[in-house]
Amino acid sequence: MARPATSPAPEPPYYLPSGDEIEVFAQCHAQGLAVMLKGPTGCGKTRFVEHMAWRLKRPLITIACHDDLSASDLIGRFLIQGSGTAWHDGPLTRAVREGALCYLDEVVEARQDTVVVLHPLTDHRRILPIDKTGEVVEAAPGFGLIVSYNPGYQRMLKDLKPSTRQRFVALDFGFPAPETEARIVAQESGIAEPEARALVQLATRLRALQDRGLAEVPSTRLLVAAAQLAVRGVDLRRACLHAIVAPLSDEASLVGAMRDLVDATFV
Repeated sequence: MARPATSPAPEPPYYLPSGDEIEVFAQCHAQGLAVMLKGPTGCGKTRFVEHMAWRLKRPLITIACHDDLSASDLIGRFLIQGSGTAWHDGPLTRAVREGALCYLDEVVEARQDTVVVLHPLTDHRRILPIDKTGEVVEAAPGFGLIVSYNPGYQRMLKDLKPSTRQRFVALDFGFPAPETEARIVAQESGIAEPEARALVQLATRLRALQDRGLAEVPSTRLLVAAAQLAVRGVDLRRACLHAIVAPLSDEASLVGAMRDLVDATFV
């Protein structure tokens, strides 16, 4: 599913850098280099892309990748129109024509034969061949290709081929430092900073459970969700149980361990 192209927001999407990612991304865009964002779920990859679209003043088209995503879903297809058929560009083709940023979220979820269509856009050619029409679309100025994936989780299931990985400049993302993460949670939810720091402390404890079989650790996104519930009047402990613990696991021993950590954090 692709989101319609969005113009840069008048105000910058809130993003706190943790390193030189803004500078490196800007230089990649200036040189026409494709970018890969690597990091755990909910650590800020999508927000970073939104922030960079604003900073670079480029429209943004986001595509959520999945197992059934086909090359036609990206490039386009002929559709019945009136008494005949007409070609309709897909989201990738629109981005190439319009000079937009095209962001493929969790690209490794797409089929390999779908990912291959990106290759001509990631080297000096910067073209998109459309086999069904015979057209070769040259990338308009400002076009940028960005993909993201979660190497820790997805590598256990499937991974990108080396021939694809080496076509991208990679930026590694992780969870922010505790003080930075607390500022993000407070800013995004409106919760007071002491409670934001407590949520981050809980997350740090829960993330240590990854060694005990927790497949996905709590993301900054989940902390913000818990904080938003608390701001609306839900008891913070109950908010954590519903917004953090419940989404992470159904395994009884892990849920019990997480509940104990919530109780220890919010006594």
